[in-house]
Amino acid sequence: MNILKFFTAGSVDDGKSTLIGRLLYDTDSILADQLEALQSSNRKNDDGTIDLAILTDGLRAEREQGITIDVAYKYFQTEKRKFIIADTPGHIQYTRNMVTGASTANLAIILVDARNGVVEQTIRHSYLVSLLGIKHVVVCINKMDMVDYSESVYTNIIDRYKTLAQQLKLKDVTYIPVSALKGDNIVQRSARMNWYEGESLLHFLEKVDTDNLDQSQLARMPVQWVIRPQTEALHDYRGYAGRVLSGTFKLNDKVTILPSGASSTIEKIEFFEQAPEAAHAGQSVIIHLKDDVDISRGDTIVNASALPQESKLIEADLCWMDARALDTSIMYVIQHNSKTTKCKISEILHKVDINTLEKHQADEFRLNDIGRVIIKTADALAFDLYDDNRANGSAILIDSRTNLTVGALMFRAAVE
Repeated sequence: MNILKFFTAGSVDDGKSTLIGRLLYDTDSILADQLEALQSSNRKNDDGTIDLAILTDGLRAEREQGITIDVAYKYFQTEKRKFIIADTPGHIQYTRNMVTGASTANLAIILVDARNGVVEQTIRHSYLVSLLGIKHVVVCINKMDMVDYSESVYTNIIDRYKTLAQQLKLKDVTYIPVSALKGDNIVQRSARMNWYEGESLLHFLEKVDTDNLDQSQLARMPVQWVIRPQTEALHDYRGYAGRVLSGTFKLNDKVTILPSGASSTIEKIEFFEQAPEAAHAGQSVIIHLKDDVDISRGDTIVNASALPQESKLIEADLCWMDARALDTSIMYVIQHNSKTTKCKISEILHKVDINTLEKHQADEFRLNDIGRVIIKTADALAFDLYDDNRANGSAILIDSRTNLTVGALMFRAAVE
């Protein structure tokens, strides 16, 4: 049973938390003690029904204010699929939280209030979805009960969003009219919208094809640990442990080790106590090579026929996550998978106004700013372009003074 990771986005009070609560409630995915606490809660809807948003509002401030501040992860499953949901905040001041929650998602659900249509925050969230390379988008036109389930309201919003989707190059977009409060088109199709001929949200989520890098030729495994027991029983044992980021490694595959450029062939693969013939994306394995090669933590084993790019000068999109502004005069630490090295922001190319999508010149980056920069690293990184391979095309910036993660990077090009 495969897993679908998705996140919700939308303006404040568009009903993101309520939609997730409705999915959990109507699929019987709530534990008995949670249900009891929910029923005894003081937070009720205007009609006296349970406020399902409580299920994801875990922080005290969230419950008091009725808004989402931090990312909340929820898990549930049906007979067809397992799901991991990230409930992300909609307010602009929590953009970094949204980027964090969306970074591993296969699909985005963007909520639009049927009364307000496409607003600035819809544009901002759609831009972030495009920036993060999320291929599948579901636009849920929510609160249809508050516009009398009007088909014309629904079609007008679709027409407006299609223009935005074309501008942002979002290709796989599905539109579903819903009422998270009443449960219309969430788990079951609604009888109140006979004009809608599509399927319910849950049915769509159960059958959507997720991006599967297992079939990709871009086989990548950063080495996390070199295993050399050096005991009498395992005197010649040499294994390289790590998590396969993307693609598939098979026995007798020719591989290259970067940054050294050394070549070898896969002799054996260990997965727990098994010895499979292949290692797929997402699996943590030990790889044995036929040759004794000098490999250490931070090196990357890759498919010899599909090498990544190597460079010390990289053009990347940057989302700044720290209250302290970017300082181009100091050295930061960049962590790309298991590889860490010092780096410096050598140039700020532009900053994006994520409400209007306009690019403009800038000489500083502050909290939640997004734009494009050129990074100069002390050691060469072996990376793929983010659009080609999200798993090997991203990194984080760390401020060595505080050890805080201050930025998220998406690699766009190697600079000559």
